[in-house]
Amino acid sequence: MSNVSIKTVKEVEGLRIAGQMAAETLLAVGDMIRPGMTTDEINTFVHEDTLRRGGYPAPLNYHGFPKSVCTSINEVVCHGIPGNQVLELGDIINVDVTTIYNGFYGDTSATFFIGEPSPEAKLVTEVARRSLQLGIAQVRDGARLGDIGAAIQEFAEGQGCSVVRAFVGHGIGRRFHEPPQVSHVGKWGSGLRLRAGMVFTIEPMINIGTHEVEVLEDKWTAVTADGSLSAQFEHTLVVTKTGCEVLTRRSRSLEKSEIFPDPFELQAVQAV
Repeated sequence: MSNVSIKTVKEVEGLRIAGQMAAETLLAVGDMIRPGMTTDEINTFVHEDTLRRGGYPAPLNYHGFPKSVCTSINEVVCHGIPGNQVLELGDIINVDVTTIYNGFYGDTSATFFIGEPSPEAKLVTEVARRSLQLGIAQVRDGARLGDIGAAIQEFAEGQGCSVVRAFVGHGIGRRFHEPPQVSHVGKWGSGLRLRAGMVFTIEPMINIGTHEVEVLEDKWTAVTADGSLSAQFEHTLVVTKTGCEVLTRRSRSLEKSEIFPDPFELQAVQAV
C-alpha cells in the first residue's frame, strides 16, 4: 500500500475540475433520462455533453470497452454496455460517468428511477445512496481504509441487502484506476491508514439478494447471480486533515434519483 500517491494541491485542483465536469454531465442525464429511450441514446448524450464541456469520456476504448458510459439496468451490477435496450417504467438504471480533462479523471455515478419504483427497487437504491454517504463519513486523515467498508457493510446488511465484493472503489488521478483498492466490506480499524491528499472513489454496489455476481459473455456486463436488483452510487473524493472533500459533489439534487427524503435519517430522528 506504500505506492498510494499523495496528490499535490495543483493535482487536486485538476481532479476537482474534472470531477465537477463529470458531476454536471450526470446532472444533465437526470434531466433527460426517461422511459422509452434506449441506453445507446444515453451514451450519445453523455459522449456529446462531455465533449461540449471540453473533456473526453474515459470509458471509451478503455481496455476495449466500446462505449462512452456504463449503463446498468435492474440486475446489472456494473459495466453495462449501452445498446438498443429500451428503458421501461419501473426500471432502475445506474449511469456511470467518467470525464478526462487536462489528463485528470473525474468519476461519479448514480442510480435513477424510471417512473414509480417497486418497493424493492426503492429499497435497494436508497440503501445504496445511504451506503455511499456513510462510507464518505468515515474518511479523514488518520482513519483506516477498512472503516469505509465496515460502515457500509454494517448498514446495508442491517437493511436486509448485500454488498458486492467482486468490484471495489479505487484510487484515481492521472490514471483511471490506481491504488488503493477500496472495498465496500471490511472491519473497523483495519487496513491502510488514510492520509491527507489521497484521492479515491467510493462506489458501493448493493444487491437486494446475494452479493455474488456473474460476468456475461461480453466480458464486461456484471449481473447478480440470482437475478435480483442491484443499485450503485459513486463519488470521487480527496482526504483532508479534517475529513474529506467530495470532488464530484453536485450543485443540486439529481432528478429521478435523489427524489425521496432520506428514510434512514427519518428513522434516526424518530429513534431520538
